[in-house]
Amino acid sequence: MIGRLRGIILEKQPPEVVIEAAGIGYEVQMPMSCFYELPEAGQEVTIATHFVVREDAQLLYGFNKKSERDLFREVIKANGVGPKLGLAILSALTASQFVLCVENEDISTLVKIPGVGKKTAERLLVEMKDRLKGWGEGDLFTPALDTAASQAQSAASEKNRAEDEAVSALIALGYKPQQASKVVAQVAQDDMPSEVIIREALRSMV
Repeated sequence: MIGRLRGIILEKQPPEVVIEAAGIGYEVQMPMSCFYELPEAGQEVTIATHFVVREDAQLLYGFNKKSERDLFREVIKANGVGPKLGLAILSALTASQFVLCVENEDISTLVKIPGVGKKTAERLLVEMKDRLKGWGEGDLFTPALDTAASQAQSAASEKNRAEDEAVSALIALGYKPQQASKVVAQVAQDDMPSEVIIREALRSMV
């Protein structure tokens, strides 16, 4: 079991990051709510991880805090919710938003997440209600990232690259290509890096 990873960020391609530790490059899938908080490539990072072994793959999911990993583990305990869907849920909703959805039995918000149909949403509400009682009020999205949108990236090539990365990330999270392209075009601005475009796109769809 790999429960913690410390190393240097080699690559960042939402929602995946490659971290080198002891000469080995680990491919780690992260919810966008955690991805936003990562430092730039070349810097050291320490993350909590959840290791999944399947017959056809070994997958590593990463989180900036143990509490984020704990929430992820609670979510994937629900019937019909695997790690991939858990990743999509915690990318589309902050921790606070997800807890509120459960408390308010808000099916309409949950079914907007790719892979979450009405039956899955209903199971989530039933199974998560007791598990999430007293869960912390902390929001997985950080205000510090709001400043990222003000960083100038005025060149057209930079804007196109950021939008392409955002679309690719949304598709990786389960959204249809046409839907991803449409929402990115609606929220993207000249000075937005890809991570902020992804965040705004996810927020606009829930």
